[in-house]
Amino acid sequence: MTYKTTPQKTNKAIDWREVEDRLEAASIAIERIWTPTSETTRRVLKERAQILAREAVPVEAADEGIDVIEFLLAHERYAVVSEYVREVYPLEDITPLPCTPAFVLGIVNVRGEILSVIDIKKFFDLPEKGLTDLNKVIVLESRDMAFGIVADAISGVRRIQRAGIQPSLPTLTGIRENYLLGVTVERIVILDAEKLLNDGKLIVQEQVG
Repeated sequence: MTYKTTPQKTNKAIDWREVEDRLEAASIAIERIWTPTSETTRRVLKERAQILAREAVPVEAADEGIDVIEFLLAHERYAVVSEYVREVYPLEDITPLPCTPAFVLGIVNVRGEILSVIDIKKFFDLPEKGLTDLNKVIVLESRDMAFGIVADAISGVRRIQRAGIQPSLPTLTGIRENYLLGVTVERIVILDAEKLLNDGKLIVQEQVG
């Protein structure tokens, strides 16, 4: 005959102090896992700041640059903001005009439109250096005015950062300096097309017969 033995229950008292100590130790362990140290917090914040700074650079850079048309004239490099350039036209059949300032080379017929043509080197009273081809006319245009400036060759379109533009050209003073946006470290003279187009002295009202 088999007898089953019933486990005897122990009446040992629960040590609540030990339970509290274990719970406190577990809480501290969990807090260490989920709560970063001050050094970790600084590192995470620094990394986030660097990421945000990198993301902001393209927007800021876009605001700092200007698109220009670069051209050559008498071996000097010039540029004009592209938004004021309507077209580049071959310089052909220019008609000289008497009793006009020396910087006005004459007028041309561009598809039925009569435009005055300006030599900016003479307008800025700069000395002539070497021979010029003068085979291009850069047509500048605003809402109310349009005229051409001569160039030997068009170098192309490029983007120039505003931070790299010096405010003035040391060789120019007075009224001529007011027509410049500045000069780059590469010695590219950037013309202020808006001011040029708003100057009535540069517009010749003349008809070609």
